[in-house]
Amino acid sequence: MDKYYLIKTYGCQMNIHESEKLAGMLISLGFKPTDDEEKANVIVFNTCCIRDGAEQKIYAHIGALKGLKKRKPNLIVAICGCMAQVKSRPETIKKKFPFVNIIFGTHNLNEFKEYLIRFEKDRKYICEIWDEAKYLDEHVDTYRTSKNNAWINISYGCNNFCTYCIVPYVRGRERSRAFEDIILECKNAIDEGYKYITLLGQNVNSYGNDINDGKTTFARLLREISHLDGDFRLKFMTSHPKDLTEEVIDVIASEDKIAKVIHLPIQSGNNRILNSMNRRYTREHYLDLIKLIRTKIPNCYISTDIIVGFPGETEEEFLDTYNLINDVRYDGVFAFMYSKREGTVAASMPGHHDIATKRDRVNRLLSLSKEIIKEKNKNSIGDDYNIIINDYNATKNEYYATTDSGKSITIVNCNKTLNINNFYTAEITEYKNGKLYAKIK
Repeated sequence: MDKYYLIKTYGCQMNIHESEKLAGMLISLGFKPTDDEEKANVIVFNTCCIRDGAEQKIYAHIGALKGLKKRKPNLIVAICGCMAQVKSRPETIKKKFPFVNIIFGTHNLNEFKEYLIRFEKDRKYICEIWDEAKYLDEHVDTYRTSKNNAWINISYGCNNFCTYCIVPYVRGRERSRAFEDIILECKNAIDEGYKYITLLGQNVNSYGNDINDGKTTFARLLREISHLDGDFRLKFMTSHPKDLTEEVIDVIASEDKIAKVIHLPIQSGNNRILNSMNRRYTREHYLDLIKLIRTKIPNCYISTDIIVGFPGETEEEFLDTYNLINDVRYDGVFAFMYSKREGTVAASMPGHHDIATKRDRVNRLLSLSKEIIKEKNKNSIGDDYNIIINDYNATKNEYYATTDSGKSITIVNCNKTLNINNFYTAEITEYKNGKLYAKIK
């Protein structure tokens, strides 16, 4: 009889990739994927705790399984990821949802296969949370689910300890993977036909700092991967402004296979708030980086993250962030309301804002960003983009594509056959009704 699994993933790209690893373990045990809860024999919640809203959503979704578990008592429910790693959360989960069978954290994700085998054998509740990672397992089964993109970890954990962020507490200190192992995984993914290789780390720019051999650097890693054979584009996330070097920018500028896309979180445009956040750079340093990127990579797509309503942030300090967005004119802005996280330094700071103030500020930022992006799209007519073809509509004779940065592009009245999943260069010809149209060059 066939066995099926369903993984519910919350949070960042790191979690998405880790769910691919969980899926690989399940498939190695004979399970098949399904989107139907009723059909599933195993349901896994890979959780996030970066904001309170994410946790509450997850709790609601776990609770919704109570009836299903009553109808299917042999259903196995597992909880893992960042939320499970937070102190007190496993006990909370056990009390609120006694039907959960397995709980494990971020440091022992690779043990899931053994936990599942053990539970299927004796049906005894398992809760194992490691305080730190005991090893970096380079031999994890992975079932990639992100279409033409292969996520590849280059490091785990974070050493930055931004005062608002819980990541270092649930992911541990920064640990870089071996250079050769990363290169091999990239080569294998390219050989398997993946068109995008996306390197993952909480702070990719500090890759190799813990190895400290003078040669294991992010710049060298980018260059070595870009020299691999194959038709692919190399991307990465996320950069930290304090560690982004001119050498890395030069490598991105000089290597054709590296996508001209940089996500560079500013978080705040005010120096006092940046200091209170423990970001370890200034507004001026950040703007110098933006200038350097646009000088060396004129067509670079630059996006950012913003936190509004940080404890003690005044209206004038918020306006520094608002004005910075207006000056930089980002291609993409991800703005969030500050969320108090138990155990972080900012949680005990004075001056926490009410939800109305935070919502007002985030809406103003997003409205500004939307207008800037609309204007940039209008002004992009005549610009060239590297695109990948995703689909074709024979009735309309339209191809649908995305740029390296993820912008949707429609190719109209094409007089030649384009291949799905192939790269082309396209020139923007029109911006209409919020859509970009282009022709193949």
